[in-house]
Amino acid sequence: MDSATKLPLVDAIAAYFSRTEETLANPYPIFHRLRAEAPVFRVRPGDPTGYYVLTRYADCAFVAGDPRFLSNRAKFASRQTQRDLLPEPDRTYAKSVVRSTASWILNIDAPDHTRLRGLANKAFTARTITLMRERIQSLVDDLLDVVEPSGHLDVIADLAYPLPMIVIAELLGVPVEDRDRIRQWSHDLALTFDGLRDPGIVFRAFETFDAYLSGIIATRRVQPDNDLLSQFIVAEEQGDRLTREEMIAMCVLLLVAGHETTTNLIGNGVLALLRHSEQLARLRDDPSLIGSAVEEMLRYDSPVQYIGRVTSEACEIAGIPILAGQVIQVWSGAANRDYEQGPDPDTFDLTRQENRLRSS
Repeated sequence: MDSATKLPLVDAIAAYFSRTEETLANPYPIFHRLRAEAPVFRVRPGDPTGYYVLTRYADCAFVAGDPRFLSNRAKFASRQTQRDLLPEPDRTYAKSVVRSTASWILNIDAPDHTRLRGLANKAFTARTITLMRERIQSLVDDLLDVVEPSGHLDVIADLAYPLPMIVIAELLGVPVEDRDRIRQWSHDLALTFDGLRDPGIVFRAFETFDAYLSGIIATRRVQPDNDLLSQFIVAEEQGDRLTREEMIAMCVLLLVAGHETTTNLIGNGVLALLRHSEQLARLRDDPSLIGSAVEEMLRYDSPVQYIGRVTSEACEIAGIPILAGQVIQVWSGAANRDYEQGPDPDTFDLTRQENRLRSS
């Protein structure tokens, strides 16, 4: 995006937040400018919905790993102010969104984070992962077999979108006939990561999916099955503390984070390979590179461009004083392209080792 290098910094950032086709296709020139000119940037100074943006690897890694920077409230604190300004019925719908996102494992800290993560880990044992790998390979084969006679493949429509949708639906125990509805809810809920540009759509999707999952949970309590929801219910009945809101939140997050991000990773990764034919040839010649290849895809064009934190106390980041209770956005998409972290960060290299931050 050459125009980002010509505009004043404030105008370049405004262009990025406008989500134009140009900035969506290539935000990295703006990220480079922010790191060089304003690595700790205040968005909407003086506004209660304002926040800080971090773009350097060292600052992002520091905040992401320091317990003084909390996860709770980071993703929805400023949105509560947005909610209060909404007209009805969106304001009412928004209450369920705030309640649900408050229970997302991404938005809570220890000890609740540790407890919920432990429950989630019980559903992903080594045996379960092995069985999932076999099933996923079978699904990929089936999806490719469908399009093979035509000789054409739409990577998103034919593979990247349906594959994670089927896997997560089976994991949750969603009936086959409901998968199209789940797909639409997933698409609508994913808009919550895009600044609530369409709040009504997001809020109604949360409300509808909440009611749908409540019905599935009620059924599983009477008729348990070999799925994730049934395992959560068994864990709850065996004494593990898991509220209804937490159970719903785990399912919603799995749907949005697991489906949308996997779709975007496959799409971004294939696009990067097609644009770098020498790397594609290298992977074809040596399939053992697939592990580092996926890591590089995550680094090079991450499906998650930022994570949120909130300051629990007054602090300094790169010499900038920040008060307690301030929202911090850790722009991992920018940190992954930091020249201080590794050589040639704008180069797509399947053998790269310096990719630790990625989308975490």
